[in-house]
Amino acid sequence: MREKIIEKSTEMFLIRGSKGLTMDTIAYEMGISKKTIYKYFNTKRELVKAGSEYLFHKITNGIHEIMELNENPIKEMYLIKDFIFKVLKSENTSQYFQFQKYFPKIYQSLMTRQFAEMDKCITKNIKKGMEQGLYNNEINIKLISRFFYIGVNNIKDRTIFNPKHFSSIEISDVYLNFYLRAICTQKGLDYLNNHKNLKK
Repeated sequence: MREKIIEKSTEMFLIRGSKGLTMDTIAYEMGISKKTIYKYFNTKRELVKAGSEYLFHKITNGIHEIMELNENPIKEMYLIKDFIFKVLKSENTSQYFQFQKYFPKIYQSLMTRQFAEMDKCITKNIKKGMEQGLYNNEINIKLISRFFYIGVNNIKDRTIFNPKHFSSIEISDVYLNFYLRAICTQKGLDYLNNHKNLKK
């Protein structure tokens, strides 16, 4: 039951945000008593922390599974983007800022771990792209990895990318295309141009 509560509350958090997430609404949605939830979690904060752990491992494991497919590095980046977008239900980014505002310590801890994992994955992707002649072998891998991480997080800023004017799907597609074109060799650019279905 504990796992079911975590999974359901995380799903609700991603859709509604943390501000409106209460033990009452979770219990109602699951068709259980609030007492059952408190059997496993004393506070909403404990539940949010457990949910963030669940989400972190789900995304991390999913990305590792994609990388184990040993796809073309460019295609791999699109597969990872699509996977994360699907898991996070990223058409709505307001919950991201609610999490940051109402649970800053949990948020900061998650971001630190997220960066460490993403840095390893992006570094591995870049090196593989260099070996295959798809990425420029003169780029600074440590810097490029950080540029990618900063970009991925900042495109969620609704004050800059107003959802009334830009959809999350459009933003993420344009950003990844921009990033890849900045590091690709001519061979990599040819692959991008010949595989436009990657963006669909």
